[in-house]
Amino acid sequence: MTATEHALELVQIAARAASDKLAEKIVAYDVSDTLAITDAFVLASASNDRQVRAIVEEIEDQLREQVGEKPLRREGHQQGRWVLLDYADVVIHVQHAEERQFYALERLWRDCPEIKLPESIAPAAEVADRAADETPVAELAGSDDAE
Repeated sequence: MTATEHALELVQIAARAASDKLAEKIVAYDVSDTLAITDAFVLASASNDRQVRAIVEEIEDQLREQVGEKPLRREGHQQGRWVLLDYADVVIHVQHAEERQFYALERLWRDCPEIKLPESIAPAAEVADRAADETPVAELAGSDDAE
């Protein structure tokens, strides 16, 4: 992995904050070799719009309190379906479960190394569930050319 130590620290803080607000399927990827604009992505989901907003607010609070970071950009907070927080070194996506399933960002970044999160944040059973849930993109689009 080539993500900076600072990026990895932000990932851990964001993932812990999301977990504290009961986010589901928290995962992080080192995208530094693929993208020049950021080092890591954090993905998390929630079952309703209010919880998405609560997770986002907790992530922002914790990153501000622990390392003095503020997002450079924040998108989607009003709708609460998919909120993107851009911290330059880390981009955080908090999605409603339906958006998470539909857009399947994990499929886009599955070739990138996954950043290991503590078992208390991403239990092994949840990681196994994510792998089992990987439906080929062609199936999502309704194509007959599924892998």
